[in-house]
Amino acid sequence: MISAAHRTSHSPRPHHIVHWILHFGVAGVFVVALLDAAPFPLPIPGSTDILILILSANGEWPWLLAPAAIAGSLLGAYFTWAAGKKGGEKMLERYAPRRFRTQISHWVKAHGVLSVCLAALLPPPIPLMPFLLAAGTFGVGRRQLLLAIGIARTVRYGGEAALGALYGRSILRFWHRYLAGWSSVILYAFLGLLAAAILFGIWKYRQDRKPSRPATHAASRAA
Repeated sequence: MISAAHRTSHSPRPHHIVHWILHFGVAGVFVVALLDAAPFPLPIPGSTDILILILSANGEWPWLLAPAAIAGSLLGAYFTWAAGKKGGEKMLERYAPRRFRTQISHWVKAHGVLSVCLAALLPPPIPLMPFLLAAGTFGVGRRQLLLAIGIARTVRYGGEAALGALYGRSILRFWHRYLAGWSSVILYAFLGLLAAAILFGIWKYRQDRKPSRPATHAASRAA
């Protein structure tokens, strides 16, 4: 009774970010993983990895977390690959960082599926989205792409879920010791950036669907 009362009186109020993250659950992991691989990815690299580690550390089922993250990543990767296939090199030039564009294009042309698999396997700051766009642009097949993403994400997310389940107490102890004081700032920053990324993606999608004004003016003059 004393220990229970002691735990109740010392409920982790300053660590409420963990409890907020728990509300994401398996469905939240799927959505975040989808956005993380979509043409307009999340502004915080490794968001899916953080969710998997914290949720599995708090007792969420790792055998559900990993498949949800893999499925979301596959769906987001397919959308990005399809955008690259439809938009071609213009899409790659628009969304891939200029300083990495030449190297990424060279890697995908030379190694194809292997380059995408490594980009999906390696943690941040390795960007996945430009590799997916390049894969669609330079003719990597859909089946090959999904197989590469599936293998890489299974290794990465499955390993993280296992680590969270095995070493969850150590992870949470590190969080409470070093980061709990910043919990509110981290929480609201993450939610704000997540909302901003979604709104930016919707706005960018609408802008891309609009016909360019110079092109229409040039066509009218030619006529």
